Amino acid sequence: MKPLVRYAALSNYVELCRSLGIDPQALMRRVGLDITGLAVQDRWIPGIAATQLLELSAAVSHHEDFGLRLAERRRLSHLGPISLVAREEPDVRSSLGLLIRHEGMYNEVLHTRLIERNGLATLKVDLELGEPAPTRQASELAVGAFHQVLRGFLGLAWQPLSVCFTHVAPADARTHRRLFGPTVEFDREFNGIVCYVGDLETPNTASDPQLRTYAGQYFASLAVARDATLRDRVRELIEVLLPTGRCSIDQVARSLGVDRRTIHRHLAESGESFSSLLHQTRAHLAEQFVTNPRRSLTEISELLGFSAPSAFSRWFRERFGCSPSAWRAQSPTGK
Repeated sequence: MKPLVRYAALSNYVELCRSLGIDPQALMRRVGLDITGLAVQDRWIPGIAATQLLELSAAVSHHEDFGLRLAERRRLSHLGPISLVAREEPDVRSSLGLLIRHEGMYNEVLHTRLIERNGLATLKVDLELGEPAPTRQASELAVGAFHQVLRGFLGLAWQPLSVCFTHVAPADARTHRRLFGPTVEFDREFNGIVCYVGDLETPNTASDPQLRTYAGQYFASLAVARDATLRDRVRELIEVLLPTGRCSIDQVARSLGVDRRTIHRHLAESGESFSSLLHQTRAHLAEQFVTNPRRSLTEISELLGFSAPSAFSRWFRERFGCSPSAWRAQSPTGK
């Protein structure tokens, strides 16, 4: 089953389309969506349809910054019940961590990680659609929405150290600079935001401890908890170790300072195994790398830890039903 997103991901879509002089109903119909569904924010729709809609809207409106313009209109409340709890968390790190841990409650396409090292915090935002598709607009919407959340806690004057995108720069980057400041960068290795760790430690002055308790109880009745911490750390290490050719559960266990049985147990509790997580991570990276024409298939084979390009090609065909070159041919030029 393909990943889903809530209709709330398209909040204010109609208003933005009308401000740009394009017909939202006709565009939604072209990707199989019903405009009346926007009235039911918690209804789930295919993530690929929402992503295609954003790309189509950008093309028809002749605005490369369509996704970013939609992000400007995004509010924390658009995330649904989880926003009630996030508002009452004691500091920015707690609020952001909550949104990341339970992102599946509002967007199954979104896969976000927060990495803290050497005084810097990097929020990496990935989109996993399960098929080749342009994601420029969806990526800018997701990163822009997180930026709006952070500014909501840290104030309108706050600026990150950098905002990064994997795609090339637009012909006109004025909207990007207006929203993010002069530190926006394109053609980078990841989509996301870099800031100081100290920013995450900023207290949430609007938090009410008593309301936090009530909000937490309400959310607990709705949320399906996931054991994200160890799983995400294992996944991060898999990404790091794959290009070295030494990606094994024993190596990961040594890096984490635990034994392999501990990893097996924790992953099993969330319905995973090391092997399944390895294949998922490999498949996600393969989707990103193969659609990037700047990388050769031989280079991608090495980055994914295969002993030879032929082994990579066999694995890719078994996983995706076609060869890497055929997948690349189906993908749009650029991201």
